[in-house]
Amino acid sequence: MPYITLDDLVSRFGEDELLDLASDETGMVIDSDEIDRAIADADGEIDGRVAAGGYAVPLSPVPRIVQAYACDIARYRLYDDAATEQVTKRYEDAIKFLRAVARGEVLLGIGGDGDEPTAGSVEFQAGGRVMPGGGF
Repeated sequence: MPYITLDDLVSRFGEDELLDLASDETGMVIDSDEIDRAIADADGEIDGRVAAGGYAVPLSPVPRIVQAYACDIARYRLYDDAATEQVTKRYEDAIKFLRAVARGEVLLGIGGDGDEPTAGSVEFQAGGRVMPGGGF
């Protein structure tokens, strides 16, 4: 299941922008095949990076931040070679975030069954003395 839908893209960027980027031959209807390709590309890029961080993919549930970045990645893919500075910056921010997830610097808050720490998480165990002699 994809992380985002056409409706997510329309709600974030507007129907007019999507018509400019991916319309059918009439120019009046959004080309769903082109949108689906951009979404699939975004999903693949996200999955490839978060899997490197130890997450099972596809992510479930999908964190809101991942949905937001999936929109930015798909939008960048739709712009192809004509991406504006803002669109490129948002894409680069998404990639930086996903790299941080892969390195374990950012946790998505999903994964594991509650008994096992997720990849890249920190686990603390209490017990034992820290200082010899037990005093401060």
